[in-house]
Amino acid sequence: MDIEVVGDDKFGDEAYRKLFEDTMSDLNKAVLIDKAKLILKPSTPLFIFSIVLKADPGNKTVVDVANVREESNMTYITITQERYAPDILKALWTKYGRNKVVQQTRFDIEVSGAKISEMQEMVIASGEQDLREIMGAIWRSMPEGIKNRRTLIDGGVITVVATEELMQPEFMDEGKKVHASMGGAA
Repeated sequence: MDIEVVGDDKFGDEAYRKLFEDTMSDLNKAVLIDKAKLILKPSTPLFIFSIVLKADPGNKTVVDVANVREESNMTYITITQERYAPDILKALWTKYGRNKVVQQTRFDIEVSGAKISEMQEMVIASGEQDLREIMGAIWRSMPEGIKNRRTLIDGGVITVVATEELMQPEFMDEGKKVHASMGGAA
């Protein structure tokens, strides 16, 4: 994840870069983010955090995050994106029961009586949930007193404009410029 910090306090800029990076990593959201731009103006006060996601968040099915093959009455799943392993297991247990789902290794699962077509339709994670979690992670990395926030979301770009004062039109204008510079709609 590439992080650009724009501010006038070298120590504060680096501290926010580290806080943002650590927060995203701790919440397992860093893997979803391609780049981030943090505008820090504590004297105004204005904070603009903008991120570009590696892919538009959308519903994930088993076949999106795992290799699946079917032989006879058995379906074999090899998880390729580890972060979805718990979601896959939960969905399989719910649909087929624990007695028909055997986890051979951390990433290899056998399911008795399952079909590939069912794996193609089985939603294990929603894009809406990812967006909520990313928004929560962004908010956690902002200063605590900042309660007045506006969010711009456009495809794979999320920008949060925040202040503890009244949201001035020029604050939103600056936020929209940052959003557009990151690839969002102007």
